[in-house]
Amino acid sequence: MGKNLLKVRKNLEYDYEKSEKPKNIKFAHKSEEEFSKILDFYRIKWKYEPKTFILELDNRGNPDVSFTPDFYLPDMDLYIELTTLNQKLVTKKNHKIKKIKELYPGINIKLFYKKDYHSLLFKYLNR
Repeated sequence: MGKNLLKVRKNLEYDYEKSEKPKNIKFAHKSEEEFSKILDFYRIKWKYEPKTFILELDNRGNPDVSFTPDFYLPDMDLYIELTTLNQKLVTKKNHKIKKIKELYPGINIKLFYKKDYHSLLFKYLNR
């Protein structure tokens, strides 16, 4: 499915100026690259991993646990973390997002589960 998305995306032509140029970005996972293309298609400005949130400090006061959400959508003031992987990672990410909400109450963050991602991908591919 991912290869089809990339092929479809290359055939689209519009003059939307991207927030960041994907060719300059090293995405950690193919789903992140595909998600950036969906955001571009819907003309949603985005930034990839622009901020790291410190969640815990060690006994010297140095960052010990941190979390960097995958995307930031500046027009919506929303951070998005994708999780299309195994349940163990989903549980860890849920814990970290809960911690972000506790430590940074003004931060708007959403975890996109595999089903959310696939729903968007399906809508994108069937336009």
